[in-house]
Amino acid sequence: MCAIIGAVIQKPTADDFEMLKRVFLEAKIRGLHATGISFLPRWTKDIVTIKEAIPADQFIEKHMHKDNLTDFINDDGNLYMIGHCRYSTSDLEYNQPISNKNTSVVHNGVITQELPEHWKELYGYDCETKNDTELLLHTIEENVSPLERWKDASLSVCVLSRDKTLKVFRNGKRPQYLTSLSNGVIITSTSDIIERANVEGVTTEVPMDTYFTFDSELTMMVEKVNTGNKDLQHVQQD
Repeated sequence: MCAIIGAVIQKPTADDFEMLKRVFLEAKIRGLHATGISFLPRWTKDIVTIKEAIPADQFIEKHMHKDNLTDFINDDGNLYMIGHCRYSTSDLEYNQPISNKNTSVVHNGVITQELPEHWKELYGYDCETKNDTELLLHTIEENVSPLERWKDASLSVCVLSRDKTLKVFRNGKRPQYLTSLSNGVIITSTSDIIERANVEGVTTEVPMDTYFTFDSELTMMVEKVNTGNKDLQHVQQD
């Protein structure tokens, strides 16, 4: 169980930043062991990633304090950010986001149970980490559909790209919610994170097997795929 967060906010105010910090703090319960963010600042065209093996409250105090919040804003005046709160069952190496200068990925779920030393043989990717989210990163950079390539995995994903787009998607094995603001969108793992953070917006569930992509104008592009899987978030209980 981990938390993913995504945000595109046009011309963010101090109140918007405080709201976003509350979202991180409320997401902390899903992952106390490590926190990370990727964003697109004005001082470089590349994606910048910060991650550390500390909970979200300590991360915010250290990296997202009120004196440096403008450092996260892009040269167009907007905020583009994804984040992750990790719950670790093993070590604290290779935390998320998994990123390079062009693409960054945060992921709640499991891609494979195979040992990392077998990934090259099994999947064809040379990986630098032992975090299976890197397999998603390579898939996305090859312009292959992750929902179809990894249809047996569990997926709730946010992808930040250097071209100022945020892509989000899930399959039936993990939850994901989208909150529409007056000047942006927020992605969270669950709707109660938004409720506890007192975010003013309209929250809806992201449907499974559907890619939603948001650009700097908040234009929403939708692409549906058919994996034949069931939505296990809505299984009837006897």
